[in-house]
Amino acid sequence: MSVSERILMVEAIWDSIAENDEQVELTEETKQLLDERLKAHKNNPEEGSIWDEVKARIKSQF
Repeated sequence: MSVSERILMVEAIWDSIAENDEQVELTEETKQLLDERLKAHKNNPEEGSIWDEVKARIKSQF
């Protein structure tokens, strides 16, 4: 498989996991990290990139 095909496969796997996100258990450390990032976003919502831009940048590398 080419790199782009493998990326698409990983995306499909991740999407299937995300559909059942209630089954994914997070550690306390991960929860804290997510809370910190959410707080940072709420404090400065203009900083960062939207998902479509991030995804396009990643795909353009392959």
